[in-house]
Amino acid sequence: MTYDALLIVSFGGPEGREDVIPFLENVLRGKNVPRQRMLQVAEHYYHFGGRSPINDQNRALIAALEREFQVHGPSLPVYWGNRNWHPMLADTLRQMRADGVRSALAFVTSAFGSYSGCRQYREDIERARMEIGPDAPEIHKLRTYHNHPGFIAAAADRVRAALQQVPPARRASAPVVFTAHSIPLSMSEVSPYEEQLRESCQLVCQILGRPDAPLVYQSRSGAPSQPWLGPDICDYIRQLHSSGGLTDIVVQPIGFLSDHMEVIYDLDTEAAALCRELGVNLVRAATVGVHPALVSMIRELILERTSGQQRRALGKLGPGCDSCKPECCLVARACGRLDGTPGRLAPA
Repeated sequence: MTYDALLIVSFGGPEGREDVIPFLENVLRGKNVPRQRMLQVAEHYYHFGGRSPINDQNRALIAALEREFQVHGPSLPVYWGNRNWHPMLADTLRQMRADGVRSALAFVTSAFGSYSGCRQYREDIERARMEIGPDAPEIHKLRTYHNHPGFIAAAADRVRAALQQVPPARRASAPVVFTAHSIPLSMSEVSPYEEQLRESCQLVCQILGRPDAPLVYQSRSGAPSQPWLGPDICDYIRQLHSSGGLTDIVVQPIGFLSDHMEVIYDLDTEAAALCRELGVNLVRAATVGVHPALVSMIRELILERTSGQQRRALGKLGPGCDSCKPECCLVARACGRLDGTPGRLAPA
């Protein structure tokens, strides 16, 4: 099939203090979340001037993709639409229609399969198309890519760079820990989320020549009685410290494509404060962001769909599929969220 454009689809985030409450109201529309909880989350944004880093990260990704396409092709314009803040997805589709785009591929800024990270974005796209009408562009989502060689190479390079910040005499003994969003077990059980995350962590460690590193979670929310994936990153740091001898720790937020609010608040603020209190040197590895291997990977995903390029994947799980099974991740419909990744009530 011939495609006229690439559409970057993301969650969106406020650009200033005046955007925070309207943004969170968009996120919460139709969800049974107390307003007091929303106001608590708003304080996280206000701590950073009301501006989420996610929009600037998407702008940087678009600029990198445009450079990649200019040098290597394909010749596709790049558009950008969000789920919850400007540029809104429906507005972007209207602009695409006005520009004569009839069909486009969509790259979603989430590497792992789950309701919020995959299925809901498909639903968002279809909802926006219905709002536009019968002449809306046809949009086909690119597959998930947790084990694509480009994603793994980018994540490994970020960890390698972080390890270089640990004093040489302590580098070999410094533990590496991977983090991702915690989600309810009821959501995890009907999605490939945890299995894909664990494979990504194992593949990164293989490239680095290190033993398998633990996967822990951050940003748990919801009723205490509801079981969620764990352990929490801060609990894990306390546990390591209590066992003695912890002087350094390298944390890689592998579950995030870019520096969302969750990364800079939960890791760079809360976990960093805990490590200072314990006398531990925390080095936070960068997210993959606009790493050249990640940008080249997106081009490869496009070529899979346009010219039959080989679908590359490392590990045992194989490449992601182009379409979801009808029953995939359905349990997550009942879970409230305030961010662009699976099932939490916290900032994006």
